[in-house]
Amino acid sequence: MTLLEVPPLSCTPIGFMRTDKRVKFDAPHQPDMRRQEENVIELLPGCEYEKALRDLEGFSHIWLVWWFHRNSTWRPLVLPPRGAPKRRGTFATRSPHRPNPIGLTVVPLLRIEGPKLYVGTCDLIDGTPILDIKPYLTTADCFPEARMGWLEEVERELAAPPSYAISVEPLAAEQLEWLSREWSISFIERAKELLERDPSIHRTRRIRRAKGEERVMACGPWRIYFKVEGSVVSLLRITKGYPDKLLYAEGYDRIPDREAQIAFSSVWPAEEI
Repeated sequence: MTLLEVPPLSCTPIGFMRTDKRVKFDAPHQPDMRRQEENVIELLPGCEYEKALRDLEGFSHIWLVWWFHRNSTWRPLVLPPRGAPKRRGTFATRSPHRPNPIGLTVVPLLRIEGPKLYVGTCDLIDGTPILDIKPYLTTADCFPEARMGWLEEVERELAAPPSYAISVEPLAAEQLEWLSREWSISFIERAKELLERDPSIHRTRRIRRAKGEERVMACGPWRIYFKVEGSVVSLLRITKGYPDKLLYAEGYDRIPDREAQIAFSSVWPAEEI
């Protein structure tokens, strides 16, 4: 049977994730069960989903089957954000660039209130469509002796102490404090997690070379400029990620943090993007 002969499949979301992770940068590459956070899955009304939740509250963890709604293409080879910059087969990764953009995540189930499921740490962003929910079973889903292929070396590296120290220069500190105080925007902890491990230029981690010895990392709609000296990563300054011609253009009102970026430019005039 060829691809043209395969009948199309269809599915409908049963609900959506509500979380403060607004863009992909906010979400970890894998859920960190050490994090204390609370997210909400809102099931759609009028579908008897509340009845389908009966007896689920006795489980500590659940599987979420979800849709990578921000992706429209796939790649047979991808560059994972973790580990050495080497392309891997998509089926040997958890890349979102898949033939069918379906995600699978285990999350702690905190409680259920009507059509809402309160869950712990996750790697989903706000608005992610949820396709299905299943209970996590230790007798069927847990294999302590399972091998993880090329990721075993990566996990060993992540278990070791970070290789770099982070230094925040005065201008960057002032800008980060302003964003947090005035707009409740904070991406610095996620940025530190990545940079203290590996600040090298990497396409998937959105780190590229800037002017001179500087590098820049995209943090969702924001940019952090930094430099590396020995084992110290110095965060120099923050800039907005969109030029004024887009921020003020009609039809671009859905740009993440648009109003905050416009206000940011009035305090720190934008450098060329």
